[in-house]
Amino acid sequence: MRVTRALPSAAVVASRLAGAGCIAPAEEAAELLAAATDGAHLEELVARREQGEPLAWVTGYTRFLGRKVRVQRGVYVPRPQTEILALRAIASLPAHGIAADLCTGSGAVAAALLAEIPGARVVATDIDPAACRSATENGVEVYLGHLGDPLPSDLRGLLDVVVAVPPYVPTDALRFLPTDARDYEPIRALDGGHDGTDVLVRVVRAASRLLRPGGTLLLELGGDQDALLAGILTRAGFQQPTRLEDAEGDLRGIQTVLLDR
Repeated sequence: MRVTRALPSAAVVASRLAGAGCIAPAEEAAELLAAATDGAHLEELVARREQGEPLAWVTGYTRFLGRKVRVQRGVYVPRPQTEILALRAIASLPAHGIAADLCTGSGAVAAALLAEIPGARVVATDIDPAACRSATENGVEVYLGHLGDPLPSDLRGLLDVVVAVPPYVPTDALRFLPTDARDYEPIRALDGGHDGTDVLVRVVRAASRLLRPGGTLLLELGGDQDALLAGILTRAGFQQPTRLEDAEGDLRGIQTVLLDR
């Protein structure tokens, strides 16, 4: 039976988190206090975070474009930098259009599209059953399987938008990831192979079959991967992509359009 204890102050929790190396201890303390039902529960949550477990797994949710997104334990956690991609997808999706979010994870991008374009149909896929459960909890129409393979066949060639946050970290760079990502998050949601483009290339090919001519492809990536994908994009029928950069000028994604076949 759980022993009920009074909740400690936010300052006490933040001090413990700072000692564990958390980079935003005050903000994380507030999230943990909001998630805790009593002092014993809070102690459990703080201990998990001190061990490095992702905050979203500990609380059961994160925020994406200001909305709460449920994230089951074991599922890739949506990143703030992905909001750039989601906003471009929202701007590209017609009021009654169709979009697919490949490698959806918790379904954060798909859920944002649904919230902003309620008249659209948004489908999603992921190879991880836990991710599909999270996406379902977030109200997403999700299909278990690889990229576009499990989607209904009658959608092929008709989509207005395909968006994806595939694994794109080069294998040799995985060791540089933050501890919570490197030690806890599923490796297949992160590891993009030798140069990080293994799954990106497959997404491009899948998107060329799913999109209508004039449809938009949005991919999250980084480094020089836009240049690495230039040839495959051209061969798949896409126009020269636009770089999506953050406030520091770092590459966060690309946006391109499928040309008429």
